[in-house]
Amino acid sequence: MHIARHLGAALIGFSVLAISAPAPEAQTLRVMKGSTARNLNVPMNRAVVVESDVPFAELSIANPSIADISTLSDRTIYVLGKAPGRTTLTLLGPDGRLITNVEVQVAPDIAEFKERLQQILPGERIEVRTANDGIVLSGVVSSTARLDRALDLAQRYAPDRVSNLMSVGGTQQVMLKVRFAEMERSVSKSLSSSIAATGGVDVGIDTETGTWLDGTNALGSPIAVTAGTEGALALGFTAGSVQLGILLEALETKGVVRTLAEPNLTALSGQEASFLAGGEYPIPVVDNDGAVTIEYKPFGVELTFTPRVVDKDVINLQLNAAVSGLDSTVTFQQGGISVNAFRRRETATVVEMRDGESFAIAGLLEDDFQDLVGQVPWLGDIPVLGTLFRSSSYERQQSELVIIITPHLVTPTRGEALALPTDRLQPPTEADLFLFGKTAAGERLPRTGPVAEVAKQDFTGSYGYVMD
Repeated sequence: MHIARHLGAALIGFSVLAISAPAPEAQTLRVMKGSTARNLNVPMNRAVVVESDVPFAELSIANPSIADISTLSDRTIYVLGKAPGRTTLTLLGPDGRLITNVEVQVAPDIAEFKERLQQILPGERIEVRTANDGIVLSGVVSSTARLDRALDLAQRYAPDRVSNLMSVGGTQQVMLKVRFAEMERSVSKSLSSSIAATGGVDVGIDTETGTWLDGTNALGSPIAVTAGTEGALALGFTAGSVQLGILLEALETKGVVRTLAEPNLTALSGQEASFLAGGEYPIPVVDNDGAVTIEYKPFGVELTFTPRVVDKDVINLQLNAAVSGLDSTVTFQQGGISVNAFRRRETATVVEMRDGESFAIAGLLEDDFQDLVGQVPWLGDIPVLGTLFRSSSYERQQSELVIIITPHLVTPTRGEALALPTDRLQPPTEADLFLFGKTAAGERLPRTGPVAEVAKQDFTGSYGYVMD
């Protein structure tokens, strides 16, 4: 019975404490005689308690739509923030005299937003302020990605009322190193023959399956080989009244072409940069009035890219690269004007990588094969001897193109650390040029600084890009 009575009393006491415990105060302001210690900041939809060291008899608020007030005692005021803005709280004494005016500022509650911001982006120096009913973010963040995250979070607390005064720190300039490498290999083989025979005035045989037989009829005259012909063998003999001529052509050609271009280009994050190493080809264009105008089409190594530093050393690249050249095998002629076609390989892509990493963004492998056999009907099918009446050609072309890119975060350097190829050589004097045959008077090699290390190279060894 005693235990139950004590337990009931304890429960009642706990309930009274829970009901009477005051809610956490957002801010407490003490009002002194004649003025306030500081202005009163009230979060929206929250309340603060104002205490005065002298009793008051009457109080009023200038704009009740911004803040609402109620008295708890003759020295305590309860202020509730309702809408963003500024208003004035007036306190009057028992004799009707003014005690003080308190400036009340109601702003959105950003305490929770600051806590979430520190949890999501720890270590970032972001300052949060309020402006009317919005949020103002300022400071320096380490990357664009973190800036976007901070703005997205702020939009949750103040939709369409976020002002961004933040800036991105760190290195924001990107140098793109692009390597174009192309190998072309061609193999061509051909075997053809021509035969001519005559045995009198009325009897003659003349056949040609090759391409280097003389353009005139071979009957009655020796077989002639066209000037400039390679791999041709002409045989001719006479036995009595019979004349016989044979022309054999066997040719094998091989070719290898290597093309290498390595442009480097630097741009600011988010800005586009372009590069062209080549030229412009004039193309005549006829307008509607029949007049001919000239348009220029660029060709060579073309590069256009837009870098974006998204997070510390992570770089997003939007890239367009092309390699083009004139193709003399395809031409267009009209009105006495001949225009060559273009052979062009290009790529456009978006990749993301870290500083110093490389990607092979494009690769093209072409393998063209062609063979051709021409023969005299029936005679070309004879074993062994049919070779004299048959012409065969074989051609194969292989081409491979690879484009590799490597981005680097870069910062400016002092001009003294950069060397130009022309900085080291002096123009020759007339005596050096005409008497001694020197194309350069000498070298001006710097002895100190970073540029001295670069200047130690000379033309006798590896210089620039070595193309084996």
